[in-house]
Amino acid sequence: MASVRRVLMIAPTPFFADRGCHVRILEEVRALRRLGIETTVVTYHLDRDLPDVRIERIPRVPWVRRLGVGPSPHKLYLDLLLLVKTRQVARDLRPELLHAHLHEGAWIGSVLRRHLRLPLIADLQGGLAGELLGHGWRRLARLARRFERRIVHAPDALLASSSALARELEETWGVPSERVVTLVDGVDVERFHPHYETDALQRQWGLDGKRVVVFLGVLTPYQGVDWLLDAVPLVALRVPDVHFLLLGYPNEDHYRLLADRRDLRRWVSFPGRVDYALAPRVLCLGQVAVAPKLSLTEANGKVLNYMAAGLPVVASDTPVNRELLGEWGIYASPGDVEGLAQGLVTLLEDEGRARAAGKALRERAEAHYAWSVLAPQIVDLYDRLTSKRV
Repeated sequence: MASVRRVLMIAPTPFFADRGCHVRILEEVRALRRLGIETTVVTYHLDRDLPDVRIERIPRVPWVRRLGVGPSPHKLYLDLLLLVKTRQVARDLRPELLHAHLHEGAWIGSVLRRHLRLPLIADLQGGLAGELLGHGWRRLARLARRFERRIVHAPDALLASSSALARELEETWGVPSERVVTLVDGVDVERFHPHYETDALQRQWGLDGKRVVVFLGVLTPYQGVDWLLDAVPLVALRVPDVHFLLLGYPNEDHYRLLADRRDLRRWVSFPGRVDYALAPRVLCLGQVAVAPKLSLTEANGKVLNYMAAGLPVVASDTPVNRELLGEWGIYASPGDVEGLAQGLVTLLEDEGRARAAGKALRERAEAHYAWSVLAPQIVDLYDRLTSKRV
């Protein structure tokens, strides 16, 4: 039984926005509640509330109506507002621990822990400088390295979303190994499963008679979307009835235009942002899933959703994807168009192999990545840190 009962979670992002770290935050909150821990999320003024999550928001900033994926100059003052709001909420709530997401959240938590005298956990999805590079912010990435070094040494413990990130924290940044805990992203295997009925959606999106490759994530170059589009005509040459269902946001219009210019729209569609509540059903439209993310250390939670949905997966050959998929994944070196196309063709043409891989990956998700397996590890860390303060 957990001794910690109240946790304040710092989320420097427009929560909840149906993507990436937002899903990790949401699923952690839900899993911790099942173990008797009530979590309050302090976040920006943007995006939408959820009925089962206690959310506190910074004051509305009228000229900031949306934030895109990646860095933004607006975050400089939004994070200062979040610092003030978090301190106010902490005084009222009296939490027993601070659980901060992303490097900005870790910075806010590091300022407050000294005043509040509370343990601080930083929950990191990838390297800060690496993320900035992935979004094309090269100069800012160089400046961020000094900030990153200070930030990762401030918390009492770091939750790394992959073994590759854990190694980076220890080897590149010199964080003592006893303060680094690898906690990969998890998945709700009760909600994500392969048994949803999809006939109506197939008709609605014109997918009858198609062999569907599904992608659900952020539509940006660092997620490998451009690389994937390069592979489409090679796959279609071998599998004429293939259809690539590329779900997510932002930049849908950009990629629709790009697909039109390259005469790919007969094989590709971009339905746009998908409500996370609908994601389990939508994934069941696919026969094969693809995860072409280019980052070597950043988490790739979509892969776990694919696995729980019983989908075989073709992924970029990165340590993160290897850790999640193991021997059951099919891999292509990042940027290798022919390799990515061949992996997809292999699974589309060999239905027996695809079914076997999907079944094995579903079992792997249940055994290793279900939140019912992972959440007790968070609680154990909470209890270990708070016991030191007694």
